[in-house]
Amino acid sequence: MIKIVLGIIVLFITIGLSIYKFIKLDKDKKVSNVKEWLKWAVVEAEKALGGGTGQLKLREVYNLAMDKFPWLLTFITFEMFNEWVKEALVWMEQQIDQNPAIKEYVGRE
Repeated sequence: MIKIVLGIIVLFITIGLSIYKFIKLDKDKKVSNVKEWLKWAVVEAEKALGGGTGQLKLREVYNLAMDKFPWLLTFITFEMFNEWVKEALVWMEQQIDQNPAIKEYVGRE
């Protein structure tokens, strides 16, 4: 029983330290971290939904972001989020053009 309680305490301390570390980051670093995460999210949305599904992909990425960063979406507008997604999509298209493995991963022939 004591091991379980100790494990829970360690878990909460780890989570607390992670949140504290993120909060201490400056605004530009936080935005940079979110934009890097968006690159992964748009690739996953492309893989799941395929090409020609722009608005569906945007909604999917938005839903993923709401799950991952619920606090963020209270500080930025949907339009700003959309611009960040567009930047990530440009990056993804460049990666698909340059990297056959990524092209295969997202299901483009």
